[in-house]
Amino acid sequence: MYKKLEAIAFVAMLFFSCSTNLFGQNLKINDQEYFETQGLNVLVFSNQYNGMFFDEKTAGIELIHHGVRTATGGAIRLQNTPEQWDLVPVLVNRTVDQEHGTIEVELRYEEFDFNSKIRVSAKDKGVEIDVYLDKPVPEQLEGAAGLNFEFLPASYFEKMYLVDGKPGIFPRYPAGQTKIEPKSEKIPQFVGHTTFDDRGRDEFIVPFPLASGKTVVLAPEDPANYVKIQSDTPISLFDGRNLAQNGWFIVRSLLPANKTGKVLSWYLEPNAIDGWVRKPVVEFSQVGYVPQQQKVAVIELDANDKPLPTASIYRVTGDGKYQKVLDGKVTLWGQYLRYNYAKFDFSEVKEPGIYCIQYGDQRTNTFPIDPGVFQDVWHPTLDVWFPVQMDHMQVNEAYRTWHGEPYKDDCLQAPVNHEHFDGYRQGPTTETKYKPLERIPGMAVGGWFDAGDFDIQTGSHNSVISNFVDLWEEFKVDRDETYIDQKTRYVDIHRPDGKPDILQQIEHGTLNLVAQCENIGHPVRGIIVPNLHQYHHLGDASTETDNLPYNPNLKPYETDGMSSGTLDDRWAFTNRSSFLDYQTAASLAAAARALKGYNDDLAARSLSSAVRLLEEADEAMKNAADSTDEPWRRMMARGADLNTVLQLYITTKETKYLDRFEAKIWDALEQPAGNRDFGQMFFAGRSLVPALKAIPYLGDAYKEKLKGYIVKYNESIVEMEKSNPYGLPISRSGWGGSGMIVNAAITSYYAHEAFPDIISKDEVFNGLNFIFGCHPYSNISFVNAVGTRSKKVAYGNNRADFTTIAGGIVPGLLLLKPDFLENKDDWPFLWGENEVTIGGSAEYIFLSNAVQHLVSE
Repeated sequence: MYKKLEAIAFVAMLFFSCSTNLFGQNLKINDQEYFETQGLNVLVFSNQYNGMFFDEKTAGIELIHHGVRTATGGAIRLQNTPEQWDLVPVLVNRTVDQEHGTIEVELRYEEFDFNSKIRVSAKDKGVEIDVYLDKPVPEQLEGAAGLNFEFLPASYFEKMYLVDGKPGIFPRYPAGQTKIEPKSEKIPQFVGHTTFDDRGRDEFIVPFPLASGKTVVLAPEDPANYVKIQSDTPISLFDGRNLAQNGWFIVRSLLPANKTGKVLSWYLEPNAIDGWVRKPVVEFSQVGYVPQQQKVAVIELDANDKPLPTASIYRVTGDGKYQKVLDGKVTLWGQYLRYNYAKFDFSEVKEPGIYCIQYGDQRTNTFPIDPGVFQDVWHPTLDVWFPVQMDHMQVNEAYRTWHGEPYKDDCLQAPVNHEHFDGYRQGPTTETKYKPLERIPGMAVGGWFDAGDFDIQTGSHNSVISNFVDLWEEFKVDRDETYIDQKTRYVDIHRPDGKPDILQQIEHGTLNLVAQCENIGHPVRGIIVPNLHQYHHLGDASTETDNLPYNPNLKPYETDGMSSGTLDDRWAFTNRSSFLDYQTAASLAAAARALKGYNDDLAARSLSSAVRLLEEADEAMKNAADSTDEPWRRMMARGADLNTVLQLYITTKETKYLDRFEAKIWDALEQPAGNRDFGQMFFAGRSLVPALKAIPYLGDAYKEKLKGYIVKYNESIVEMEKSNPYGLPISRSGWGGSGMIVNAAITSYYAHEAFPDIISKDEVFNGLNFIFGCHPYSNISFVNAVGTRSKKVAYGNNRADFTTIAGGIVPGLLLLKPDFLENKDDWPFLWGENEVTIGGSAEYIFLSNAVQHLVSE
């Protein structure tokens, strides 16, 4: 009997997998203004292309297919397989007609005075996508402008496609054919930059399509990912990874020349499994819990699901058996964005051991309850991730060399009136003694790669150094697992050298900041490679430049052994900012304390630079106050100097600094939050933390006055608990919110230490629990290689290998407007979700130690 049932089930599955939309429903536009049916959403420019980073793969027409975003970038594009820095259209307007089931957008390429309209309409079991032109395609865009739609490779690996009935396999690794065409025919990229190598080539690479036809079916064997596209105009299927590892599979039809009106039409039909309901996601800390802390799992439920009344906790015994220890009530929280949420409190389970949660027919992976669960969660970040990020050093780990010594050729003065990439630009003057492209001496020292790329960002360095000094002073972190030799420029991971790693890292970051102050004259926005074809470099940082100083008397790629004619040396962008001066002065004043007795020379130079920067920033601010420069006025109102004078007082004990702090802190605490989503909680990190740090120096009366602001801060926490089931500031911007969560938890730590009767230590634990898995979309730990289940891929410099660097914390959840929070763990190239940064990782180390301190208390 069992065999018969198994055979029937197999035939049914085979029949379904070869059919589409057997039980599908018509798409309708919902109140969130996107097309919806059970198991399928079609977003039409709910998210727009980013003018700064161009194509972030989070814009245009997009599919959320059975709970997973599998397609994006539906728009008029100018390349077969656009790269990140290729031109993107600007959204002129968007019109939603809910009654007639249409969404229409108008797009414009200003560079070509070219407008197009895309109308998406509900039709049959899918949507019709029509392109309209009021004027013909401009002559220079004929054969270039087309309707593109991009499908996530990770969703289609190991699946097949049909093009006019002919089968093909989606390649795991790009292996399609390419051709070379004259560069004169290439549509220019962002302000003249190019991602193509410049080694004497006057040409560019063009991929051939994998297949072409009028009916394209993706994943015909997989009901969850099946998509059919039909058109009277030929459709080509491309592999965008031939040009860039972050490319997607692209379907594309060219717009015809010399035509207006409706010039192109597609019928797009993604399969919707009848009655599909997303499985509940049981969210909890993958690191586990200490016995005494509050333990609450959050259960994320599909809108069509019904919460179960109870859940259970099982203990895994030493003989491998599962023993139920708790049946508990599941409490419905309510709706947040697109899902419903419930909570399961199992705080009463306190006995150390290995546990899992049972909800319905789901049993989670295991996690520990033990007094020591937080003791080593930060070790991979300090032991591995930060050493790998060290600039100007060769970094080794056992049998592996992460990178050689990079950027021996640092650095040149950036040219004036230059718009760069990644937010860098140089103004009309250098604001230094150096001429454009003149060598700045003494800069090939210290610093960290900011993130998944290889630039030095000064603001991030300030954050790291400040957090590391706090670690040293607050928790006396003296762990030694890394060999760091500044003389030989060599780092060896997992090799103690008798020196605290935190002090060595403070030294390493401070070396670069002091070099900026002494050799450039002031801290700079950052130091970055000059060419876009260098910037997308992946792998060993020491090969991004030739490591030879630029010599204008030599030809490109010519070398005399000591220098080269290749203009690949990094540029320093030297626009001066009083805010950055204040911030750097604060970091250097703090570093001077930590380094005293360890590197006295560097400590003295740090303090000297800090004092000078404060004086020069004060003078600049004074001059700005007499002008009508509104940004300067706003910055002054924020009290950018508060942390600077506090740190200088702690270091020097000169009362003039403390007097200035006390005189200005109250006005700063009264400033509006500047963030409509998170109110008081947001401003806390800017003003409240320095105010709390000042308590030991200003006495009881000061602390009593500050208490009122802590009460207000607690009120913001209460309000936050009403806004989402996690009670934390979940970001709704274009960058994941892990940093905001960690920052809020750190603020709560300082507030709890000073006012434990107002701020509970649970607020600190909750932030770390969120990072470790109690968050929307999934339950994986956002810290690579930390926790039972953690991030498998991340946006590091090794992202092309689909792996991680242990210890890095990713940005986490990215909101795809209007209501879809996402963190992909099968596609590392979405930096807003997966790019690890030095600032965020340093804050994570501090929070981990803060939580362990609370446990020890």
